[in-house]
Parts: sequence; C-alpha cells; structure tokens
Amino acid sequence: MSGRSTDAHRTGMSLGVGVVGVLAGLLFATNASLFAGEDNRQPVDLEDLVRSEAARLDETNARYQSLEDEVNELLARDASVGTGDPLTPATEMAAGRTAVSGPGVTVSLSDSPLIHDAPEGVSADSLLVHQQDLEGVINALWSGGAEAITVQGHRLGPLTDIRCVGNVLLVDGNVYSPPYIISGIGEVDALRAGLDQSPAVRTYREYVDRVSLGYSVEDEERLEMPRIEGGLSMEYARLPGEEPISWQPAAGPGLADLDDLGDIG
Repeated sequence: MSGRSTDAHRTGMSLGVGVVGVLAGLLFATNASLFAGEDNRQPVDLEDLVRSEAARLDETNARYQSLEDEVNELLARDASVGTGDPLTPATEMAAGRTAVSGPGVTVSLSDSPLIHDAPEGVSADSLLVHQQDLEGVINALWSGGAEAITVQGHRLGPLTDIRCVGNVLLVDGNVYSPPYIISGIGEVDALRAGLDQSPAVRTYREYVDRVSLGYSVEDEERLEMPRIEGGLSMEYARLPGEEPISWQPAAGPGLADLDDLGDIG
C-alpha cells in the first residue's frame, strides 16, 4: 500500500511539474513573439526590456518636443503676420509698433480758471476740457499728416481708449488731470494747418476767447515716442446692425485712414 501510494504521489508531482513547465514555455514563447517583429528587438530579460523601452520613450519625447517647437513657431508667425501678408513699415507705424522721433508740435488744453467762479449765464461744463475737444485736436493732427501721437506721453494706437470722466482723463485705464498735453510728430506747418482747418478745434478756440479755456501750440524740434507694448488683439468688435466679429492686428489702417483714431474705443 505504501509503495503504491508513494508511486501515485510521485506521479502527481511529475504531472504538476510538467504542467508548470509547459505553461512556462508558452509564456516565454509568447513574450519572444511579441517583440520579434518590432525593429528586430528581442529582449531576453527585464533589464533589456526596460533599457529598450526607455530608449524608445526618449525618441518619442524628442519627437514631441520638435513638433511642439514647430507648432509654436507657426503660431507666432501667424500672430505677427495674420492673413499671411508681410508686415510693412506703414502697417507697423499705424499699429504703433515702431518707436518714432522727429519734429512736430505739442498742443496743451486746460480748464478755464473761471471754473471756481463761473460768470453768470455760463455753465460749469463750458469751463472744462471735454473728450470731444481732445478728439478734435487728435483728429486734426492725424489730418495734418502726423506719423505718431501721444497724449500725456501715452502713445496712441488702433486700440487706444480715451474717456473723460468729469475733469479727469482716462487713456487706456491711466488717469490724468489737466492740463492735457497732446504731441504729434510730423511736418510742423502741415500739423498747424490741420489744427487751423479743423471745425472742432475752431469751436474749442471760440470758447478759449469766451471763457478762457487754455490752448497753446508749441513747435518741437525733436519729439521721442516709444513703441506700443502689449497685445493688439480685440476680443470682439461689432459693426452697427451686425453680429460681433473677431479681429487680429494683421493689417492695421494706413496712415491716410487714421483721421478717426480718436473716436476708437
């Protein structure tokens, strides 16, 4: 009995070992077949597998970085060029992306000193410099051929926002008090002619005579104006009666189209 029991036990062990051997053989064969067809790589152990996969990961990361750099370069090129048209000096100037220096004029506007003792029959509003007065001078300088304009030293561009609130001036969120200094670079005689021919400036000068609003024009041998920093993209814009449209600063207005710049915003 004991001999037969021992033989049976040995037979069971032999079968178990055989099954394990068969399964191990299948596992190794499957592992080898998975890697045999890919770049002739046949790692024989985990160390080789880790090393080969690490090398492939490095290659993938390098390729990803190369593609990312290419995409960023294309996006930067698209942002600067827009529709594909090259930026011209006139476009850069109109967008204020070029620093400018040269002769020009400086116009100073200020509230009337009578504001604290208004004459009878004169409203307090008539004694203050208003937004339309500033815009009148700015548009007159553009009409006179100004290449660049600053208000309180702030360079004007296509997206400049000018607002008057009471007796203070807001230019792109910066707050200024009178006197308001507007400078334009260009041919001096042409700039002065633009001011003289402007109906808005003539109306303002009538109030200069009537209620002592401040107004002066000085010739400048040399003015220095910095380039506009920061973005030039609108989130949206709307034409009267139409849906909002997107806008990118691909092609700013030409110098001849800047008469209404002061009305932007």
